[in-house]
Amino acid sequence: MANILVVDDELGIRDLLSEILNDEGHNVELAENAAQARAARQRLRPDLVLLDIWMPDTDGVTLLKEWSTTGLLTMPVIMMSGHATIETAVEATKIGAQSFLEKPITLQKLLKAVEAGLTRTTPAAAAVAPAAAASGPRTMFAPPAGAAPMMVSALAAGDLTVEAAMTGGQSLPPAMDIGPQARQTFELDKPLRDARDEFEKCYFEYHLAREGGSMTRVAEKTGLERTHLYRKLKQLGVDLSRGKRGGS
Repeated sequence: MANILVVDDELGIRDLLSEILNDEGHNVELAENAAQARAARQRLRPDLVLLDIWMPDTDGVTLLKEWSTTGLLTMPVIMMSGHATIETAVEATKIGAQSFLEKPITLQKLLKAVEAGLTRTTPAAAAVAPAAAASGPRTMFAPPAGAAPMMVSALAAGDLTVEAAMTGGQSLPPAMDIGPQARQTFELDKPLRDARDEFEKCYFEYHLAREGGSMTRVAEKTGLERTHLYRKLKQLGVDLSRGKRGGS
């Protein structure tokens, strides 16, 4: 699940991209001009930006150049336009854009570009990576206050281990039940979509077990609307009855 900033002056485009990306499990922030994009960039620190080239106040290429020259281009940026020339696309790529999408954007091209962007590292981020790697495993996905602690460590062996400490004697789905803790290992040497689906399935099964199968409480815990949550669980193949048995 990534934080994605969509910058486009057309309301229809923003709504469409937001709906698609939300259905894919991403958190989406919307901006209709460069001013809003600057504010969102500072507040959200997005993992990926979808940036329209032609905007009324400041065009996308100018904004991209601004981020590049001020050291703020630390995330992949995918340019979008229905009127841009090849020269414009080449210029944006030279500045630091990861790729270019021509409008109207098809679902397949959008998802492919987003997945490719999220698996690539920008030059600025790459410079930080060696120092981060030298410090050893890091804890990510800090839990909300009052929630059971979750520790995620990136291991040198190329896998990901998730430990979700349980309290109060709560039980877990059979696939995750290992004494007082839930421990699940994920292989990272696979396509991003497959690895993400495995983690998300484990994530939702964990919360279903903690909340006794209550969709209302799981929706509150995960920050998803119930309709979207049902679609996501069905897509991932999560057994809803198993969560209810664990909470009974």
